Order: sequence, then C-alpha cells, then structure tokens
Amino acid sequence: MTGSDGESHSSQRRNPDALIRRAGVRGDPDHDQHFLVDDRVLDRIPDYLPEGTDTGHILEVGGGPGALTDRLLAVADRVTVVERDPTFAAFLEREFHEEVEAGKLTVVEGDALDVELPEFTACVANLPYGVSSEITFRLLPKKRPMVLMFQKEFADRMVADPETAEYGRLSVSTQHYADAELVEPVPPTAFSPAPAVDSAIVRLTPRDPDYDVDDEAFFLDFVKAIFTQRRKTVRNGIRNTAHISGLADPDAVVDAAPEELLRKRAGKVTPKEFAELAALAADYRGGGDG
Repeated sequence: MTGSDGESHSSQRRNPDALIRRAGVRGDPDHDQHFLVDDRVLDRIPDYLPEGTDTGHILEVGGGPGALTDRLLAVADRVTVVERDPTFAAFLEREFHEEVEAGKLTVVEGDALDVELPEFTACVANLPYGVSSEITFRLLPKKRPMVLMFQKEFADRMVADPETAEYGRLSVSTQHYADAELVEPVPPTAFSPAPAVDSAIVRLTPRDPDYDVDDEAFFLDFVKAIFTQRRKTVRNGIRNTAHISGLADPDAVVDAAPEELLRKRAGKVTPKEFAELAALAADYRGGGDG
C-alpha cells in the first residue's frame, strides 16, 4: 500500500508502483515475475535480519524494478543485485545511477545459479519461486544471515519440526545450516501481479548443527534418499534407495544401525539421528561387498 502509513520512514523511499511504471515492464506470471508492491511489507523486510547482522554488503537476488533494492540501500553500506532479466538490469542501473556511481550499488546481469557471487555479509531477496530451492541451497553453505521470501508452503516445510506433516528433506537440509523462522506471512494482494499462492518471509540465522558430519554431500544425499521412502520404515528406506545414496552394502548398514531408529519412519527422525545413520552408512559406500 502506498498511503500515509509510516510516512516518516516510507515517504523517503521510492514508490513501488512508480518504479514499475518507470521500468515500463509489467510483471509476467508465466516467467515467475511477481513484484512486491506493499510499502509496509517492503519497509519491514530489512528489519528481519538477525540482531547484530553486518550490513556492510547485502546481496539481493532478483531485483526486478528495485523496490526492495531501494530499501536495502537505506540500511547497507553496499548492495549487489543479481538480476537475470536484461531489461530490469538496465533499468536498475539507470534508476539508481547515483548509487552505482558512488560505489554503493553493483548490478550483476545474469542467473543467480550461474554467476560468480560476490563475498557478501547478508542476503535479502524476494526470490523467483520456480528456482527458490536451488538458489537457497547455493546460498546456505555461505553461512550468512538471510531474509528470503518464499511460497508459503515451501516456507512451512523449511521451518518444520520432526513429527509434523510438513517435516521432510527440505526441513533437515535447511536446518543443517541455519535456524529457520517464518517471520511474516504475505498475502497475494501484496504483489503485482498477484500470485495464485500465499507467500512468507523466512529468516535464516547461520549456525553449526548440534552434530558432526564428515561428508556433507553424502549426508544430504542420504537424507534425500530416505525421504523418497517416507511412508516406509528407515530399515526399508535404506535397503530400497542404495541407487540414490550410493551405498554398496545397504544390508550392512541395517545390521549396524540401532533397531529403535530402523523402526521409525523418516518424518520422525531428527536431523541429529540422520547424522548418526549417515555416519554409519558412510562406511558402506561404493566398493563394499554388496
């Protein structure tokens, strides 16, 4: 909304609808382009960064017409925007030419899955929902504070606890890297054009897990494998998914694992218990007897 709410703060910020008009390009739902236009939500987003976050260099993925970019420039020493659409990349360079010339803003035209990402101290973005998972898992290993917008169903799964319907591979993989909190649901009316789904803002605060993992890639592959069989017991999951986990001798893993864990289904296994199983399983990868 672009009314007088919070005028002392938001009146200094660029109007999202005016930015879209100046860019001369409407959002395209077929290309996953839904622009956040609610001033109140835009103004709150940077405030969701964890307390004490270094805002020296904020990374934004998918700048679009620049409404969030504008808010980030108000709180960061420097902002780098990665924007795939050449029309919007060029518009951001024009719209924020003073900030670009001053070295406060860098616009990188390219796909966030392919370009070389700069060193950054935090990431704040309204991600394209179609590639939000791939982008997030490119960013999470950087271990930086992040505030990201997702489809709400996706956000619910990121933050879910064991033994809930939403808990799954995404929950374990996300929480391996960070504390994940859903900090604000966002309705379709906050966007132009309005998406067909609800959205949510998630805060990701990096931290080390409360368990040890020697081979992170294997751990994540093992979790993925077991959750493909989430309705079966872990025992059957291990036996049925060797082609995903890369186990040469799944029966040996079953023989070595605690019975109490083998009887569980994936949705009741905690991240720490997955780490325990993966550590056992790592001894039976490729080249085993089976």
